[in-house]
Amino acid sequence: MHILLKQLLPTVSLMAIVASGFTQKQTVIRPGEVWPDTDGKHIQAHGGGIIKMGKTYYWYGEERSRGLDTNFRYVSCYSSRDLMNWKFMGDVVKMADPENLGRRWVLERPKVFFNKKTKKYVMYFHLDNSSYKVARVGIAVSDRPVGPFTYVKSFRPLDHESRDIGQFIDDDGTAYLVFEDRPFGFRIAKLSEDYMNVEKEMSLIKAHMEGGAIVHYKGLYYSIGSALTGWKANPNKYSTAPTLQGPWTEFKDIAPPETNTYGSQSTMLIKVAGKKSTTIIFMADVWKPGTQWDSRYIWMPIEIGDGKLWVPEPKPWTINVKTGEWKYVQDAALK
Repeated sequence: MHILLKQLLPTVSLMAIVASGFTQKQTVIRPGEVWPDTDGKHIQAHGGGIIKMGKTYYWYGEERSRGLDTNFRYVSCYSSRDLMNWKFMGDVVKMADPENLGRRWVLERPKVFFNKKTKKYVMYFHLDNSSYKVARVGIAVSDRPVGPFTYVKSFRPLDHESRDIGQFIDDDGTAYLVFEDRPFGFRIAKLSEDYMNVEKEMSLIKAHMEGGAIVHYKGLYYSIGSALTGWKANPNKYSTAPTLQGPWTEFKDIAPPETNTYGSQSTMLIKVAGKKSTTIIFMADVWKPGTQWDSRYIWMPIEIGDGKLWVPEPKPWTINVKTGEWKYVQDAALK
């Protein structure tokens, strides 16, 4: 037995070294690059949203890996405690066409809310047919953040068309849905007490934009979105208001317009409130329609305050979620 162990040890050690190469801890966020999960695979959570439960962040998004069964639509879930290292928790949705929408039906931009009263995790998503004429939100629910989520229903919020959706949870815990109503603009609406419906419209922002995201920072609400150019990136813009009811200011660029927001499209603004500082992260997708599995992410801390919002040029950076502080990393290869 001892002889056998001696023979096996070099092999076991080599396997451990190889395995560690695939699970190397991330200490840097590298915008626009392949983002490996803890198994070494590129994260598949596109058009996503994030909630925090206790000390754990959950990232939900569209699963667009190669080789998926095209009869289904998939929503993935990843967990992290530091926003840099993400563990794949599985596909929390694997759904066949729920309402006879036809071939190439659409499930996009999943966003999950936790309802403290019902103890349910409620997922909203854009549900549509291939021509984008249905324009509804779908709802699925789960008892656990890692699913599985069960489909419940679809509807048009407040009887309005809804395509791209976003989520916003205010500092007081109130939950809101942001949705694109193409004939008019995009709307901000409060969810019902059980989160199973949309209860009250807060604002109609009369700008033809999608990818809507909102954050509340030092007494102002900041809303961002992108123009209606499909998969093609464009200059994302922002507006501010003292309340969600408005009035909202004229939209301004969040980055040099010639960069088309560094080739990305907004999906969420993440507030990291730490013991020393608060960082707001611009969360965006770099879409690759021809190779969707290779679509990337741009996450960058934004410059925000006094009615101004700016996304700096993407560079490697790191964050301490406990203190809320972030910094650039000059030589990411050495970190």
